[in-house]
Amino acid sequence: MKKKVTLLTVGLLTLFLSGCAVNNTNVVNVEKANVIKPKLLVKKATQQLKRKVAIARFGNEAQYGKSALFGLNNNYNAEKQATDILSAKLANSGKFILLERSDKNLLDKELTSSNLKSMNIGADYLIVGSVTEFGRKNISDTGVFSRSKIQVSYAKVSVRLVDVKTGQIVFAQEGAGEAKSESGTSFGIGKHVGYDSTLNDKAISTAISSVVDGIMQNLLATPWRSYVLSADSNSIMIAGGKKQGVKIADVFSVYKKGTSIKNPQTGMMIELPGSKIASIKVISQFGTNYTNEGSICQLISGSLQGVNTNVLYIQK
Repeated sequence: MKKKVTLLTVGLLTLFLSGCAVNNTNVVNVEKANVIKPKLLVKKATQQLKRKVAIARFGNEAQYGKSALFGLNNNYNAEKQATDILSAKLANSGKFILLERSDKNLLDKELTSSNLKSMNIGADYLIVGSVTEFGRKNISDTGVFSRSKIQVSYAKVSVRLVDVKTGQIVFAQEGAGEAKSESGTSFGIGKHVGYDSTLNDKAISTAISSVVDGIMQNLLATPWRSYVLSADSNSIMIAGGKKQGVKIADVFSVYKKGTSIKNPQTGMMIELPGSKIASIKVISQFGTNYTNEGSICQLISGSLQGVNTNVLYIQK
């Protein structure tokens, strides 16, 4: 009987000790994003016509990994990781035409080797950002019978959305993220975990996730524009087709550009509001990709007679 009690005690003790050993990874959003509301933020568009967007650069203003002092030189490229994560999230949404900028030199080399010319497609908006804070720390807690180790990675990012036509910052936001991994032992039982390099990626991904919704909402809230390729008495051809969200039977307004003048207060050139001169309806489409697609439209009101197509633009 005594032997059975001893075995039962050992079994319960083992179960208790295994329950004390911890090994988990958590990703948390540690800070609410601070948003500067843009002037262009208006009622959400009912139709998601795609804007051309490029990530101009992502800098690294944090000091982590930049110095060999105290052995701190891990060569972790936080800015490259932030650019790749943001690009993936915007591309996966399927709502934008995302143009490559950070690795454009690789594209230019490939074009040169193939004896091709770049199409030099311009973006409507540029995203400029920085990793403003980034770092790691280890927290240890040693008790009489137990020992635990927590690895924490923290990142903070700042992004700006710039209107290419005016150079004006129309949206700015900051966000932060934290990821941690915990392991421990009790009475020497448990798992010892080494340096967890994945926490860096998880912290930056969480920080980017906290700002990407604001970027997307503001991009979709701005008016979508296209341009007249050609016009005659029977039809009007415009840039933009199925891949940009244009559909058969869509109705668009045709505007004549306003005069560009220099604002004496800011010194910036501004375009005065255009005037609506016609309405058109999409009747067919052509092209196979973003670079060669377009739509053929018919005039349903107004007139384009005698107007230079270079001063016209299409807007929903």
